[in-house]
Amino acid sequence: MSEKKMSSSRKHHLKSLMLSIAKDLLEEDEREREEERGRYMAESCPSVSMPRSMQELQELCKEIHRKIDGIDEERYDLEMKVKKSNKEIDDLKIKVQDLMGKFKKPVLRKVRMSADAMLKALLGSKHTVNLDLRANLKQVKKEVKEEELRDVGDWRKNIEDKAGMDGRKKMFEGEA
Repeated sequence: MSEKKMSSSRKHHLKSLMLSIAKDLLEEDEREREEERGRYMAESCPSVSMPRSMQELQELCKEIHRKIDGIDEERYDLEMKVKKSNKEIDDLKIKVQDLMGKFKKPVLRKVRMSADAMLKALLGSKHTVNLDLRANLKQVKKEVKEEELRDVGDWRKNIEDKAGMDGRKKMFEGEA
């Protein structure tokens, strides 16, 4: 509590003083802007004297057109400068992000694509050869023992022989 608290009446008084000073400053700025606008209009746009003859009227129109063309050129030049500076600002922002190294990496999606489709996407129409990756795999041959197959025989024959009374009779006869 090293700081002394200000009373609410004192705060209110200071606040009202600050607001009145700010109001005066804003009014003064507005007056200065109006005066500046008046000076600029007096310099740029002199009062027009209406010509009495057709020739003077045509000359006045030509002069006004020349001024309009000049102003349009200035406006175009300023627009191009603004566009150029905006582009430079964007480029500098990108450089700053790159230097900072704090930019978000986009989330990558998994894409299911065959090797042919991938090569076609990368190489375009140049890719005409179809790759069959399975054809290039090493073939492994299993050696099946034929002796075991002969001994076991066909399992269906064994089941059919043992089915019914004749089969059971053969089983008992074989055991005895």
